[in-house]
Amino acid sequence: MERKTKVHAEDGKQEITITREFDLPLELLFKAYEEAELVEQWMGTRVLKMENKKHGSYQFETTDPMGNKHRFNGTIHTFLPNQKITRTFEMENTPFEVQLEFLDFESLTSDTSKLTMHVVYRSVELRDQMLKLLFAQGINMAHNRLQEVIQKLK
Repeated sequence: MERKTKVHAEDGKQEITITREFDLPLELLFKAYEEAELVEQWMGTRVLKMENKKHGSYQFETTDPMGNKHRFNGTIHTFLPNQKITRTFEMENTPFEVQLEFLDFESLTSDTSKLTMHVVYRSVELRDQMLKLLFAQGINMAHNRLQEVIQKLK
């Protein structure tokens, strides 16, 4: 089955572009990234902190099948409702360095919308390491859950 979330990684570049069209109005797609309770549902993670504003920050915690806790955090640089979020993303206690994420939200029709994520890594090598972690499969699964969870709000 073809993945609905597309990951484009050009050889020799330290960035990736992720795109996904959703059968959701723009406002509901953005809400999935804005409201802690919804983030917890579709990401399968606990939201410890979520300050959706310029110079705000966030912290998530997840537990793997072996019971180990993993934390993710970042700083929000731009937060324009229904338009864009610019933030950093860091996996704590891993060899992966912080990455910069530009999330752009776009209305396609009254019932459909599109998310474009431009993610920049410190180096091509770090980007390639991330891609080896079944990154495309994982983000597609997360976006599928987002669609299912948020669809119920329509």
